[in-house]
Amino acid sequence: MRKSTALALEVSARDREPIFLALARSIIGEIERGRLKPGSPLPGTRSLAQTLKLNRNTVDAAYHELTMQGWLAAEPSRGTFVAHDLPDVSSPDKKNNAAHKQIPVNSNKPLIALKFSDGAPDARLLPTTTFAQAFRRALNSANFTYGSSYSDPSGSRSLRETLSSYLNVERGLVATENDIMITRGSQMALFLAAKAITMPGTKIAVERTGYPLAWSAFRAAGAEILGIPVDEGGLDVDALEEHAKRDPWLKAVYLTPHHQYPTTVTLGAARRLRLFDIARRYGLVIIEDDYDNEYRYDGRPVLPLIARTSKDQPVIYLGSLSKVLTPGIRVGYAVAPADILQRMIRHREAIDRQGDLPLELALSDLLADGTIKRHARKARRIYHARRDFLAEQLQNVLGHDGQFTLPAGGLAIWFRLNHGLDAQQWAENAARCGLSVLPGTHFELDKSKAPAAFRLGFASLTEAEIARAVQILARSKP
Repeated sequence: MRKSTALALEVSARDREPIFLALARSIIGEIERGRLKPGSPLPGTRSLAQTLKLNRNTVDAAYHELTMQGWLAAEPSRGTFVAHDLPDVSSPDKKNNAAHKQIPVNSNKPLIALKFSDGAPDARLLPTTTFAQAFRRALNSANFTYGSSYSDPSGSRSLRETLSSYLNVERGLVATENDIMITRGSQMALFLAAKAITMPGTKIAVERTGYPLAWSAFRAAGAEILGIPVDEGGLDVDALEEHAKRDPWLKAVYLTPHHQYPTTVTLGAARRLRLFDIARRYGLVIIEDDYDNEYRYDGRPVLPLIARTSKDQPVIYLGSLSKVLTPGIRVGYAVAPADILQRMIRHREAIDRQGDLPLELALSDLLADGTIKRHARKARRIYHARRDFLAEQLQNVLGHDGQFTLPAGGLAIWFRLNHGLDAQQWAENAARCGLSVLPGTHFELDKSKAPAAFRLGFASLTEAEIARAVQILARSKP
């Protein structure tokens, strides 16, 4: 048993804020300023309640809230500790944070290459030791040793079962392992989805601006692409209906409703209902790409379209574990009606007889024991802070050159440039200074209509790297 530790805290509730949340906020503040370090023990609930003159249930509720958020860890028979996997703010990266906020670009020194990705996670956060252990267990498992000839083209049953449970709990899906197919990344799933519903002449409506790799996958599957405008509310469903009325070859609509790619807006309830109605009346298959569902920072989670649709409306739901872990781990999945799923499986067999069985078994293990969920919770906390830091930097350094709406979730900010600024030229200038950034032309079917904007992926950069990147971007302005 550990000794009880004393902890003096100032607990001041904001307007109508519950005391337990005020206490939780105070503890977070002490962690962030380095007073409470990773692994530090906290007082027992009774002891802290006596010190702060609070009800013990209040302290217990605060600890529970912080444990759910990943700030604290409860260890049976030992007590409550600051989570071990938190970054230590005494590290050089944190100590120099303030100094990095306004770093001038020195043209006399070589620049370190930086990249504002399209919204990739930070591979440096991956729990590599735990992952390696899971992979080793998979290689030694009977599941691999005795089933390593050729396995099911729909993916390992073990991963489909654990993924089914994960999606049912986390995203409100009602899907068994038989409704799920594992793929080598979401790009394969996009191609197979289009292949399963495409015949000569088939058209698939897509968001414009939108995701170019989806367009490539659909074209490779033999479909024609029809661009539907996107505005501040997401896909323009009225424009979709106009096309559906006059084009009998329009058979499906592809969209990213949770965080529209690239603009980050969420499709609202009214448009979702209209979309379902249009899809039913005109016989459209909905292809829902839910590529970064795990990352929502503000407000309540928004359930996927597939969680709200009726059984008579076919929806192909696509997701990826790569966004939770790292792009180098190529595992995606699809949930679809039985007839469509079987066609996807048959097409997959023609190009890739099975997936990576050891990897799938390892991921199944990490899903089952909660490792991936804990990692997602930790990453969400870090990415939330990076989103806010980038927003602050954009406002302070580039506030006169453009504007943005702070996204409720996701891994990127859509920065809209003021009239007269050329995003393409600006991106080319930045590249010469060592910064890669994606302009609006990258996301537009008709390049002449490309928005003057940047998609600034913040998740894969530390705060020091974000500050440096924004300074380079400011210096590169045409």
